[in-house]
Amino acid sequence: MSTPHPVITIDGPAASGKSSIARLVAQRLGYTYVNTGNMYRAMTWAVLKSDVDPNDADAVRNAAAGIVLESPVVEGKTQVCIAAHTLTDAELNSDPVNRAVSLVARVPEVRERLVAEQRALIAIGPLVMEGRDIGSVVFPHSPHKIYVDASEEVRASRRGAQGHADQIAERDRLDKQRKNSPLVIPDGATVIDNSHITLDQAVEQVIAALRLQ
Repeated sequence: MSTPHPVITIDGPAASGKSSIARLVAQRLGYTYVNTGNMYRAMTWAVLKSDVDPNDADAVRNAAAGIVLESPVVEGKTQVCIAAHTLTDAELNSDPVNRAVSLVARVPEVRERLVAEQRALIAIGPLVMEGRDIGSVVFPHSPHKIYVDASEEVRASRRGAQGHADQIAERDRLDKQRKNSPLVIPDGATVIDNSHITLDQAVEQVIAALRLQ
C-alpha cells in the first residue's frame, strides 16, 4: 500500500510513553501528530454515553455504527470530535473509558472502521501516528516503524501517578489476545525500551533509529 506522504508508526502498550514520544518527534520533524488511541477512546466515551455495556460486543457494534467521529487537525495534531463535540483530555482519560476502551477496541467492526479513517488521514501530509497496530495493520509497509516498550511495573506506576485505576496487566492481556489486530511488535520495527530513560533520551533514540531505517 503506497502512501502520498511518509508516515512514522509508533506502537506500544499502555503507559509505555509512546504518546509523549510521538508528539515530540512530530514537533521535531514538522509532521502532524495522530494519537489513534484517542479515536478508540472517543468511540468508547460515546458508547458509554449511550448506556451500552462494553462487554456486549453486539451492542457495541450496533451503537458504534451510528456514532459520528471526526479528526480535525489543530496546531499540528488531530483532535477527536463526536457529533461536533471536541472531547477533552478529562473525558478521553476518565476511569470508565480507561476500563472499557480495550473492550470496545476489540470489536472487529469498530477496528475496521477506525483503521480506514486512520489510513485516510495520510491525505493531510506527513504523519507521526501512534497506537497499538499502526506498523502491523494500519501502515504495515511504512519503512519507518518504532515500538516503544517499558516494564509492566514501570507502566503501572506511571498510571497510578496519573491518578488512574485501570489494570495494566488486564489491558495488556486484552490488547495482545484480541483476534482482530492484536498488539505485536511490527516486522522491521526498532524497539525502544522506555523503562528508565528520560523523555528527551527516548526522542533522541527514535530520531536516531529513523535515520537508519
